[in-house]
Amino acid sequence: MKAKILFVDDEQNILAAFKRQLRGRVDMDTANSGREGLELLESGGPYAVVVSDMRMPEMDGIQFLSKVQEKSPDTIRLMLTGNADQGTAVKAVNEGRVFQFLNKPCSEKVMNQALQDGIQQYRLARAEKELLAKTLNGSIRILTDILSMADPEGFTQSQSLKKCIKSFAPMFKDTNSWEIELAAMLFSIGKVTLPSETMTKSREKIALTGVEKDMLVRIPEIGSRLIKSIPRLGNVARIILYQNKLFDGSGFPRDSVSGSEIPEGSRKLKIFSDLIHLESKGLSRRLAFEKMKSLKGRYDEVILDRVIAYSKDNDENVVEEKGAITFAELKEGNLLASDIESTDGMRIAAAGCEISQLLLEKLENFNCMVGLKEPIYIKVFVEKR
Repeated sequence: MKAKILFVDDEQNILAAFKRQLRGRVDMDTANSGREGLELLESGGPYAVVVSDMRMPEMDGIQFLSKVQEKSPDTIRLMLTGNADQGTAVKAVNEGRVFQFLNKPCSEKVMNQALQDGIQQYRLARAEKELLAKTLNGSIRILTDILSMADPEGFTQSQSLKKCIKSFAPMFKDTNSWEIELAAMLFSIGKVTLPSETMTKSREKIALTGVEKDMLVRIPEIGSRLIKSIPRLGNVARIILYQNKLFDGSGFPRDSVSGSEIPEGSRKLKIFSDLIHLESKGLSRRLAFEKMKSLKGRYDEVILDRVIAYSKDNDENVVEEKGAITFAELKEGNLLASDIESTDGMRIAAAGCEISQLLLEKLENFNCMVGLKEPIYIKVFVEKR
């Protein structure tokens, strides 16, 4: 597949010349202004390389390429200029992240080589990004599988939290919404360091010692330390660290950070985690929001008000029902509507848990050894009639 190139120049004869020179070598679009170029970026992209003239009315090349960098950071940016003075060059590099300068008039040979270099750089960047994404996804999958084994209840909570956050994602339109979703999946990862006795006492509401209480309070700090060593997860680690920090500055961690200084992802995570906690206690969403609104200083009220308004305008068109299946029919991705127990009464997986490949293998082992109680109940989602 040919790489897509976008040329932007207010001189039509220059664009026509490049079209003749490069016909058959690249998939090429042209625009006569920065505004038109941005429109094509939205409708015709992604482009491997964008070439822009420097001197254009309304929006010059630096301004245009700066916007390209914001909207399509992977795209390689080249600049055509007839006055490559030092000031222009410095500004273009700093603001437009220009990969290469080309002087007017630009020969066919020079332009072709610049485009090939740009395309190669684009493909290298994309390949590296794809490799990093796959590595990151694999690491996260292992972490969540470990969490599902070590703390089934916490894992079930994290899945409910992620689902809640995803349902509100269109409201925020964040480019980094994946960070808060990931923080939701890993918010309790610090629990893997707790002694099993402390974990059991916490789960069964047995009185804890002072030392054990401190362990539970510091779970976000421990989780943050575990996560921040993974590339690209620095922001996720910070969201996890401040997940229990209240808007007025109270709560953990015990520092001076408060209000808008608290990471926005943490402020959102606090709202959604408290929402699903209140709903799990039997409150309707409306009553849960009323309760949250009454707790002054706990939440970012601007975000909370937006969440409440969005919830009113976007009632779910899907209802949740319970379906009964056999273990043989259970598959990866199913959501449990009730606990899965062995025939001798041991709980193997908690209600609300999503079946992963690792959990499926664990259940298979139990089924072979002692057997599992059937039927197994899973969540089935159907449209409202």
